This record gives sequence, C-alpha cells and structure tokens, in this order.
Amino acid sequence: MTARELRRLYIEFFKEKGHKETASASLLPENDPSVLFTTAGMHPLIPYLLGERHPLGRRLVNAQKCVRTGDIDEVGDDFHLTFFEMLGNWSFGDYFKAESNAMSH
Repeated sequence: MTARELRRLYIEFFKEKGHKETASASLLPENDPSVLFTTAGMHPLIPYLLGERHPLGRRLVNAQKCVRTGDIDEVGDDFHLTFFEMLGNWSFGDYFKAESNAMSH
C-alpha cells in the first residue's frame, strides 16, 4: 500500500463517520508569529479547539503537513524525522473518548 492510498483510506473512513475533510494548512501560520512551523498537526485548528466554530462543522479529518526540529541534528537516520504528515480526526464538542474509541475498533 502506498502512502497516498493509506492517507485516502484514513480520510474516507472518517468521512463515512460524518467528518468533513479539510486541506493541509501552510507550514507558515497566518497571523501567528509565535509558531514558525507546524509541529504536531494541530496548529491550524487552535481557534476551533478554543471554541470558535469551524465553517465545516464539528467533525473534521485531515492529513496535516508537519515539521519537527527538536532533533534536527539527528536527521538522516531511520529514527528521526523532520517533515511528515499527521493524520487526524477532530471533534469540536461533538463526541469524546467513548465515541472515539468505538470508531477505532
């Protein structure tokens, strides 16, 4: 299975559960000088995690580009990454642990 196929299967699974797909955001955040790189795939969703309503609704799924630099000196071996995509499913007050766990089975 290719990375593209895996990504698409993940996203389609959550779309079947009522999630709306969002595009990956830029690694250079808009209007936020405190974070140069997205490090965990959550940065573009901060306003919505803090209570602002997302235009697509309360359930989202995405593959967010990420950059981690904490181990930048170790890059080049099989254990240290700098650029990757984080797959995420998000609920903004729609479901919590029990429902999330049920979806993972």
